[in-house]
Amino acid sequence: METRTRQRSTAEERRATVMHTAIKSFAERGYYGTSTMDVAKAAGISQGYLYRLFKDKETLFAALVDYCSDRLREAAAAAATSVRSTDPEAVLQAMTASYDDVIADRDVLMILMHAQCSTGEPVIAEAVRTCYAKQVEYVRAASGASDEQIRRYFADGLLSNVMMAIDAASVDAPWARTLRS
Repeated sequence: METRTRQRSTAEERRATVMHTAIKSFAERGYYGTSTMDVAKAAGISQGYLYRLFKDKETLFAALVDYCSDRLREAAAAAATSVRSTDPEAVLQAMTASYDDVIADRDVLMILMHAQCSTGEPVIAEAVRTCYAKQVEYVRAASGASDEQIRRYFADGLLSNVMMAIDAASVDAPWARTLRS
């Protein structure tokens, strides 16, 4: 008779599971509307174990911001390396397309949106500042763009966030057409 030994998940594997679950919960209800009990239940763990993996709710949410930041940077890096030109505008254009692809994942988009609305929490505020710092410096290094070009890139990205969040593509009105162009 064969006996099966149950393999236990490592803390890192459990942390990854929690992150996968938490991104969906927080994206749907935001930082303030999601409890650690909600996340623990969805991940199939106890709230106590959740607190062994993450110090507190703020730390968990900040880890999600870091995760989204990493996704953005990885996509920007892939886009930048695919461009055959050294023209900053060409590189920024490729990065814009990659950014739009990343935020097409509604969970990532909503974590970024909720994070900006949760900066009253010090750990989250620092995670958002760090996210922007990493993104700006990566875009600067990879594109060779001027400060003005980088500012425009981020301004357009933030508008893209709002347009995606409100599903402006489905609205046939002058204001929506203006903002989409």
